[in-house]
Amino acid sequence: MVFSSLIFLYVFFPACMLCYFVRRSLAWRNGALILFSLIFYAWGEPVIVFLMLATVAVNYGAALLMGGRGAEIQTGEDRQNGTDARDCAAVSADHDGGPADERRRRSLRRASLLAAIVFDIGMLIVFKYSGFLVETFNILTRLDLPVPQIALPIGISFYTFQILSYVVDVYRGEVETQRSFPKLLLYVALFPQLVAGPIVRYGHVAAEIGERETDFREVCAGIERFTVGLAKKAVLANVCGSLSVTYMEPAQFGSLSVMGAWFGLLMYTLQIYFDFSAYSDMAIGMGRILGFHYHENFRYPYLSRSVTEFWRRWHISLSSFFRDYVYIPLGGSRRRRVRNLLIVWTLTGLWHGASWNFVLWGLWYFAFIVAEKSFLRKRLESVPRILRHVYLLLVVMIGWVWFYFTDMGLMFAFLGKLFGVGANGLIDPGLRVVFMNNVFFVAFALLACMRIINIPKAICAYVAGKGVVGERVVFAAKCIVIGGLLFVATVMLVGNSYNPFIYFRF
Repeated sequence: MVFSSLIFLYVFFPACMLCYFVRRSLAWRNGALILFSLIFYAWGEPVIVFLMLATVAVNYGAALLMGGRGAEIQTGEDRQNGTDARDCAAVSADHDGGPADERRRRSLRRASLLAAIVFDIGMLIVFKYSGFLVETFNILTRLDLPVPQIALPIGISFYTFQILSYVVDVYRGEVETQRSFPKLLLYVALFPQLVAGPIVRYGHVAAEIGERETDFREVCAGIERFTVGLAKKAVLANVCGSLSVTYMEPAQFGSLSVMGAWFGLLMYTLQIYFDFSAYSDMAIGMGRILGFHYHENFRYPYLSRSVTEFWRRWHISLSSFFRDYVYIPLGGSRRRRVRNLLIVWTLTGLWHGASWNFVLWGLWYFAFIVAEKSFLRKRLESVPRILRHVYLLLVVMIGWVWFYFTDMGLMFAFLGKLFGVGANGLIDPGLRVVFMNNVFFVAFALLACMRIINIPKAICAYVAGKGVVGERVVFAAKCIVIGGLLFVATVMLVGNSYNPFIYFRF
């Protein structure tokens, strides 16, 4: 089930809200959310629910074995400076036991963490990477071992990283052990962010799992955010996607011109942003309706002026995960920075998919980030801002070619057409027609990547500041706009069979 489906919009979500708000008891509301989240996840393939339940159970037990706060709270600065929570635990040993008891406790904690990590990563490897590993092994050894054909459970990369962050934070002493299995299950299975993020840290929502209030303003803000995300998905992402397919599918390569290749790539660049950021908007909006406050996952990444800045704005929850749980523990920028960045970006590529094109995509960004940290950043600062934007967009757009094509031959063929190799001329008549028919849509889509939403926000804030009448006018205007967006999105979904969520496959 996807958020941009009619059955979700007009059956599942209303039924969930009815059951959720019918009683004020937090236990009831948590139970309703768990039930509906499991139904949501099991909608396509019920058996995959048991894999998620097993993951939660193993990590729940591992965290219980670690105990409460086995180490003093660490800040990000402590970890950057190399202070290990285990060292803190040794200093703050329980005075009721002797050194031998403390050593046993520390050994149990380490063993519990290791067991949880091995299980989580092991499940990810089995279900996501086993076929890729066997194929690679066959290529290297020239053997012909049978390649496992295992269906990829939806959202396994997202919920695996969430539960990993929980057990690691428990081990570090940054969060309390959750002793209620249903509450830990709610944290992992909550349907707004279950299958495509954002990757929510337990510490960000722990208090709201145990106690939260939902008022009218928060519900309205959540509905507004969700509807904007839905419209972004149905109106912008889907149309951009249908245009990109016209020019990026291999069947079109024979007649593809240089400008046709760039137009298709531009549409895919817009599609993947609108697609994923729309899902995050809808997840954040539904979270607010339910009383949860998720962190932002996108901050207008295409406005960036460097690759480093881009990755501070794009898929923020993933970038921060690798920073806090891989890059800094490896030594960060203090020692072997290039090695640490290589590991992080190789893993970032692999996280997105079990294919070598994703590894190359990660290494593409690794090369530019190392260059920027070494010498390129200072040179970029000396050139006009517009040129820095052009530099960033070229790097990102070419990077999306690596991301789009899993077949290396097709990938390099398309890259060649971007620069005139094997292309059918500079521009073709068909492209002129398509572009003129969609020129206003393309212009609006480009503007939607910018901060134009701040303009109506500023107008609303100004009018609302005029008193009660102004607040009522703003509220009425928002209701009309939200209703209009919902109507347009519904019409688009009814009449359009092209409705993929790109990041569902991760």
